[in-house]
Amino acid sequence: MPATVRDLVGERQLGLRVRAGEDALDRPVTWVHVSELTDPTPFLEGGELLLTTGLTMSGGSDLAGFVRRFVDSGGAALGFGTGLSHQEVPEGLVEAAEAAGLPLVEVPRPTPFIAISKSVSAALAADAYAEVTTTNSARQELTKAALATSGRAGVVRRLARLLDGWVLLLDSTGEVLHAAPSAASRRVAEVSGEVDRLRARRGPASSSFSLGAEQVSAQTLGDRSRAYLVVGRSRPLGRTDQHVLSSAAALLTLVVAGSQDHGDTLWHLRTALMRLILAGRPEAARETAAQVFGPLPEEPVRVVALAGEPAALRAAVELLAAPPRGTRWFVAEVDGYVLVVTPAETGDHERIPGRVGDLHLGVSEPAGYAAAEQAHRQAVRAAGAARRTGAGVLRFSELARQGLLGLVPRAEAEAFAESLLAPVLRHDGTGRGDLLGSLREWLRQHGQWDPAAARLGVHRHTLRNRIGKVAELTGADLDSPDTRAELWLALQQLDPG
Repeated sequence: MPATVRDLVGERQLGLRVRAGEDALDRPVTWVHVSELTDPTPFLEGGELLLTTGLTMSGGSDLAGFVRRFVDSGGAALGFGTGLSHQEVPEGLVEAAEAAGLPLVEVPRPTPFIAISKSVSAALAADAYAEVTTTNSARQELTKAALATSGRAGVVRRLARLLDGWVLLLDSTGEVLHAAPSAASRRVAEVSGEVDRLRARRGPASSSFSLGAEQVSAQTLGDRSRAYLVVGRSRPLGRTDQHVLSSAAALLTLVVAGSQDHGDTLWHLRTALMRLILAGRPEAARETAAQVFGPLPEEPVRVVALAGEPAALRAAVELLAAPPRGTRWFVAEVDGYVLVVTPAETGDHERIPGRVGDLHLGVSEPAGYAAAEQAHRQAVRAAGAARRTGAGVLRFSELARQGLLGLVPRAEAEAFAESLLAPVLRHDGTGRGDLLGSLREWLRQHGQWDPAAARLGVHRHTLRNRIGKVAELTGADLDSPDTRAELWLALQQLDPG
């Protein structure tokens, strides 16, 4: 737990003295901020212990307003240093803090503000370390439970103990697969409405809600055959609890297919772990991935997306599941693409095309796991463009060099161009003038009449008449930059010259 005001007051070497708000000393302190501003609240986020020597406070200061603004900003407590600007804490400040229920502590002259900052910082570091060790220990316990003969039942029981609450694992119809403790199965009727709402959504979904005095979290498990994990307890889940729950959800994805074979189960686990990676949470996937599939690649990494027919994608996962000797990558199928996370600096991704058949690959730019979602988007866009254009491998960095037309299938681009320019093509086909060439030169000169007319060797009034005819035939607003861009792309598709 983070340090509280009471913890700081209890540190004798700091010598802090409570002047107001003694009933609220158990408030957690998220940070220490020092300020002598008359209103420091724009620079606060909430939960801070604000330290000040009252440099700007005088007999005419609005101390009640100062306290009110600080409380409204979510501040945890106020520390007032005496012996500098003030020999004692202003009585008006004490009264205002007491009235607002705000903890106010006096910081004696011998105690430097930095000593308080160091104390809070040390407590936060210890809290973070405890969170990491607790989460890792919980993941190990859950993994052992998942691999034991009790399987999903063991994971449910262990999760209930770790979270000090109750847990339900429901099948796709909402029937109980496992409950811990067993009495939790009686809560199915109470949570069925929320499970129905999750069932109606596409893709992964979750929700948090109250059930009497309890806080409940529900989420979907799996893609092909859904299940539901519901957890409840008398207090909200903390950050460590959320990590533990995510780990359990990833492991329980193993069993959402029920009677499917072991290979299908591992398929689901790969997908669940990949979703955690793409969400920028590799730490939640790392432990399980290492025990079942091997360590995740070191960052920076590239994400490679493979696009193609479903049967070919399934075969690709099986081929890529065992990397060649000396390589390390992690592969799974997500949302219709096979995704491979591979080290960016080793060039392992260059070995993928030789191991798959008629698939189209999109390769992201190097990225850390924190930016995995962006790398995923890059790879999917590149793979989509590769599939449309028939390319075998396409890097995201190459998309811009292809131009916009390179992202569109040629047949569709030609149909668009011919449809947009059909009236102009018919006109020119009668031999009554070169409207197409005039339009091209006018657009190339950015709509400037004199340079375009000079290039065409006609009078500018003649050019105006031709462009006016184009507007009449197409019904387009040639003053619109969107229209000009579409016409230019259509002209480029018909004849790049």
